[in-house]
Amino acid sequence: MQGVAPVRDEADTPAADEAADDMDIDEGLNSPTPAAGTAPARSGKVKEDRHFVTALARGLEVLSCFRSSDKMLGNQELARRCGLPKSTVSRLTYTLTKLGFLDYVEETGRYRLGSATLSLGSAMLARMDVRQVARPLMQELADFSQAMVSLGSRDRLSMIYVENCRSQSALTLSLDVGSRIPLATTAMGRAHLALCSDSERGDLMDRIRELDEMAWPRIRQGIETAIEQYRELGVCCSFGDWQRDVNAIAIAFRPEGSRQLMAINCGGPAFNLSREFLLEEVRPRLVALGARLERGPLR
Repeated sequence: MQGVAPVRDEADTPAADEAADDMDIDEGLNSPTPAAGTAPARSGKVKEDRHFVTALARGLEVLSCFRSSDKMLGNQELARRCGLPKSTVSRLTYTLTKLGFLDYVEETGRYRLGSATLSLGSAMLARMDVRQVARPLMQELADFSQAMVSLGSRDRLSMIYVENCRSQSALTLSLDVGSRIPLATTAMGRAHLALCSDSERGDLMDRIRELDEMAWPRIRQGIETAIEQYRELGVCCSFGDWQRDVNAIAIAFRPEGSRQLMAINCGGPAFNLSREFLLEEVRPRLVALGARLERGPLR
């Protein structure tokens, strides 16, 4: 059974905290708290930007907390992922439910993404003409490599799959359209970093460092090595850097007539997809695929 969520669902902060939360939402005075997987916002820049609406940003952060593997989430888990008080999150989820972006399931007291969210995602995917051109070419490469080939674009510090092709092999990764993978440690994310502008790369590197200062030297070395690989080989590599048992290579490109940077990877279990096979057999085909997509549809 579905219904409109109660405003106070799972909220247990004192009245004084709730009043402060109301001020944050109504006036947008404080800097937004990012969802899991994003670097903290620079409060100085936000305070200087009088056009920035904190309440809207926080509502979008709540929606961004849902991952492809999540069926439902409660206010407590959403608050943990967003880093916001539960009272704030309960007001946001109530509003998002009233607008159709979330559905409230009374039996569980949790939320799932609503049809309004689906309509936005579907509209966005529908205007990506490159998906229709890329899919048969990606499937051909997936069948050749007996691996998975995916098309993605960046969202903050993640890459999101917008198209996905698998071979008939049962030994492929369990990722699909909508899945998120890290920007810093995956071949696809590193390909984006290799081809984006110097200013964008510098900003992204700063945000990645803020997420984990202790791991930053190792992460930076991996990114710098991957960028060198891109210059020399035309692809970025991740051999056990994201997950120990996963190997992948990737290229980045800009589809014809678009300024948006996209990336394609080919990856799978390391025991089934060796580094040598990826570099010697898959790499030239992947580079050719990227060049083909940059030219656009055949006329």
